[in-house]
Amino acid sequence: MFKAIIIEKDDAGYRASVKDIDEAQLPAGDVTVRVSHSTLNYKDGLAITGRGPVVRKFPMVPGIDLVGTVEDSRHPGYQARDAVVLNGWGVGESHWGGLAQKARLKGDWLVPLPPQFTPQQAMAIGTAGYTAMLCVLALERQGVTPDKGEILVTGAAGGVGSVAVSLLSNLGYTVVAVSGRPAEADYLKSLGASEVLARSEFSSPGKPLGRERWAGAVDVVGSHTLVNVCATTKYRGVVAACGLAGGMDFPASVAPFILRGVTLVGIDSVVCPRPDRLVAWQRLATDLDISKLDLITHEIGLAEAIPMATQLLDGQVRGRVVVDVNA
Repeated sequence: MFKAIIIEKDDAGYRASVKDIDEAQLPAGDVTVRVSHSTLNYKDGLAITGRGPVVRKFPMVPGIDLVGTVEDSRHPGYQARDAVVLNGWGVGESHWGGLAQKARLKGDWLVPLPPQFTPQQAMAIGTAGYTAMLCVLALERQGVTPDKGEILVTGAAGGVGSVAVSLLSNLGYTVVAVSGRPAEADYLKSLGASEVLARSEFSSPGKPLGRERWAGAVDVVGSHTLVNVCATTKYRGVVAACGLAGGMDFPASVAPFILRGVTLVGIDSVVCPRPDRLVAWQRLATDLDISKLDLITHEIGLAEAIPMATQLLDGQVRGRVVVDVNA
């Protein structure tokens, strides 16, 4: 038996609770992992609260991230006692996820835990940090170097934004952060932001083109914010879009793309190919200032993840939430 958060939907309604689960109930997979830590992400918040149609079947264990030790493997790439990390792949949506003390998964979804990180640090990074690294890699591939100018990061006080600010600053970029929480300005500057702008400057409908400022951007918000970011990006600048916290719509003009040659790059972290994941984690091991993780992260126990899911969706949580599933 092991403990897990279970989401159920039936005649009694939609609910999430911590329950004791028999190992025989684990879904199919060729690797069984004893989970050490998971995380609480925006998508997990939607799943636990039922505010978004994230969960594809019931019952479901949420948790799109996990780190742990292999207990049993029929996959040629892993053996017992290997330390592994998982991000995405529909885990916590259509396959039982990481907010549990055990998980059974496809070995192809796993990557080795980089030796530079403890399990807690790996989850302080989690999907949010791995996604932030994918955004940085996209900017680099498109030729956005630190000398090209300022990089904008929206939703900067959240998980992806916090890691993106820290990463970009550590790589020598001048980073401007956008946040709807003025009280987080000092926090964002401690991560490396040179300036903090109010979310209100980007969240309303804007003009097709604005004053050119950004050489690049990492956007986690979408909707009008992404439109305004594109409209103020410099000639041949690059915007990496990886989130939809402000909405899935994109009420934009083609003007930034055909008049300024702006490139909009979509970042998918869920089914990103394994070779790209390995590169992202290798770069995180070399380019992320691990000392900043303590600023970004706080740790909770398994049961605490349920009430915190609401706080996360309400914008009351800073940075990353690591869940010790054994606490």
